[in-house]
Amino acid sequence: MKKTCQECAVSFSGRSDAKYCSDQCRATNYNRSNVGDVYMRQVNSILRRNRRILLDFNPQGKSRVRESDLLAKGFNFNYSTNVYTTKAGKIYHFCYDQGYINTTDGWVTLVARHDYVH
Repeated sequence: MKKTCQECAVSFSGRSDAKYCSDQCRATNYNRSNVGDVYMRQVNSILRRNRRILLDFNPQGKSRVRESDLLAKGFNFNYSTNVYTTKAGKIYHFCYDQGYINTTDGWVTLVARHDYVH
């Protein structure tokens, strides 16, 4: 039975359920259809790394660390899962349940949010 490849439109013979003429066409089609997923995987990887770094520096649930120490471990301040503003106007950035607030003296206060999911 002759079929037409869904990727390159070449006619081919193969199994009754085959959609592509080769593994290369199958992979090309998959990669093209999942381009957005690559960006999401990259962002999720950054967020997981940020959380892991915060956990390493904050095993007790509250601590202070130099901003330069976080950067040296690969922390990326451009990515967080959410922001919490206190009544006093202080802004905490969170990577899931691990958060931080920048201070003006080059230190960062780390906190753990235990009641994260409401």
